[in-house]
Amino acid sequence: MESIPLYSLRILIALSIILSATGVFLTYAQISVPPSGGGATTTLRDSLQKKAEELQKIQDQKNVVQKNLDTVLQSKNSLNREINVLDSNIGQLNLSIKASRLNIEKLSDEIGSLGDQITGLHGSIVNQQATVAKLFIELQEKDHENPLTSILRNARLSEAVSEIRSISSLSSSLTENMGRLRSLQEEMNNKLDEARTKKTSKEQERITLVGQQYIVKDQKEERQRLLEQTKNRERVYQQQLSALEKVQDEISAEVEKIESVLRKSIDPNLLPIARKGLFLWPVLGARLTQGYGSTAFALRNYRGRFHNGVDLGGVPVGSPILAAESGVVINSGDQDKFCRKGAYGKFVEIKHENGLATLYGHLSRYIVNAGDRVERGQIIGFLGRTGYATGPHLHFTVFANQTLSPARAGVPEGSQPSRQCGLMPIGGHIDPTLYL
Repeated sequence: MESIPLYSLRILIALSIILSATGVFLTYAQISVPPSGGGATTTLRDSLQKKAEELQKIQDQKNVVQKNLDTVLQSKNSLNREINVLDSNIGQLNLSIKASRLNIEKLSDEIGSLGDQITGLHGSIVNQQATVAKLFIELQEKDHENPLTSILRNARLSEAVSEIRSISSLSSSLTENMGRLRSLQEEMNNKLDEARTKKTSKEQERITLVGQQYIVKDQKEERQRLLEQTKNRERVYQQQLSALEKVQDEISAEVEKIESVLRKSIDPNLLPIARKGLFLWPVLGARLTQGYGSTAFALRNYRGRFHNGVDLGGVPVGSPILAAESGVVINSGDQDKFCRKGAYGKFVEIKHENGLATLYGHLSRYIVNAGDRVERGQIIGFLGRTGYATGPHLHFTVFANQTLSPARAGVPEGSQPSRQCGLMPIGGHIDPTLYL
């Protein structure tokens, strides 16, 4: 059987090294090592386990509060009910704040552990690089002649065969060590990706923690304001409620009158093809509590008898709201300053490059403003119950960009002045479930 000439083998090995150089040979400067957290010791593992158990206990407590809140929300509208809802919101927020702090500590420990692992892998890669380089140099030194030259140079055939075998063994060892180097590099890349992901999660927890601390303050102020306005009297509360219902009806009728016309003007050819997942679900863990269109609730409670989006609820006040897709914020604000509990309350509107815009209403707090560029999955605010909302939830509407009014002096794109509620986000809307 004819053997492969050693000079050809040398070329193949050199080519293999060149092709793998960018993915295998790294210098220390190219590796972003997270700060060390003291190593994945038994103590650290015990600490992480303890935090996980504490987080589960907090989640169990939150589930109990949510169950009680759901029961309260089903009861007849009254001052006592409203106070109980606010108390439940504050209780849930305090539990969420505690959970966020624990999550931040847990993620910090995990990032530290990954830092130690990455440092160790870097050392292994450096050692493996040295081994591969040494083998390659040895192979180059020995593999400069073809087999015939080796036989002629050695007095005995056995010596020539031994030399040829030695070169073949070096080649095999080089191939084996290069494989180990690639495996180490893959493991390093996986650890770096994991560390980056955990850093992102930690930052999101930090943003959530800060937001929820502000929201607790807002909820307490809302509770105090309600008691001052009603003098803790049910009769006064009911009078305020009756007056509010009239305002809500008028706003609902005004918006639906405009949007019904815009809805009919939508050109389907300018819309993206309907498919699930085009938009990210904007509230993790939430469920659909009201659909789009002439729902039973809309027919019973809205003057316009039409729900221009979907409601996502079943999660606590202060839950992070995520941008459903990348885009630019064209409007954000607080309609409660003009028509308290009459419309969207605190809201954010984002225009996307796919021909659609999304509206996020009833927020307890928003943290982006008009002109901001946001990315898919970025926290833009927190779930609440501002505006016309019977319970904590996110109102999510999808508009066709082609129907949005252009920006003009003092009026953002996609908004129109309303009679009672300031600048109103308005457009031709589409069923969000086509894209969620």
